[in-house]
Amino acid sequence: MIRSVALAILLGGLVSGVAIYAISFPGWRTATAPLFGRLESRAETASTAEAWPICTTMASVALDVDWAQLDPDFKTGKTALRAENWNGAIAAFEFAGLRDPTNADIQNYIGYAYRRLHQIGPAIGHYQKALMINSRHRSAHEHLGEAYLVLGEPARAQQQLAALENLCLIPCEEYEDLKRAIAAYGRLATR
Repeated sequence: MIRSVALAILLGGLVSGVAIYAISFPGWRTATAPLFGRLESRAETASTAEAWPICTTMASVALDVDWAQLDPDFKTGKTALRAENWNGAIAAFEFAGLRDPTNADIQNYIGYAYRRLHQIGPAIGHYQKALMINSRHRSAHEHLGEAYLVLGEPARAQQQLAALENLCLIPCEEYEDLKRAIAAYGRLATR
């Protein structure tokens, strides 16, 4: 019995040692899997302005996820958004969404592009899809609230503002943006 336990401990130590070596030794990534090396070299250039998402707020995408480097259609979609090519952005993000159907950011961007085309129905559908994927997606809540204002439904926009208030434990840009939009809507409605 003692020999079995000692052998198990020795084997466990050996396996964990190999795992630690594989993780800490950078050469294995490029030697055995050239794809990982290419992704790492591209990730180093991710600090440029082109690498970050374009939307009314940029705080919604986590800093450690750089989809533009992993998916060329995502990058094409962001480039199209920057150029205000809304149809091109929709097409590119739709392709990216086929590969990653659980990415709430993609659905939010598609909704944003539709809203800029004044197609509020499809925009709301994509914002709601983003929220089904991630109910805490702050930009989707903000953009959905703004879409409700376009439809003349300030009460529904207020619901999105309340949701953001619950999500943002500290002040967040999405909450402030939607709050300003609701206030502006109120000023215009009283004229």
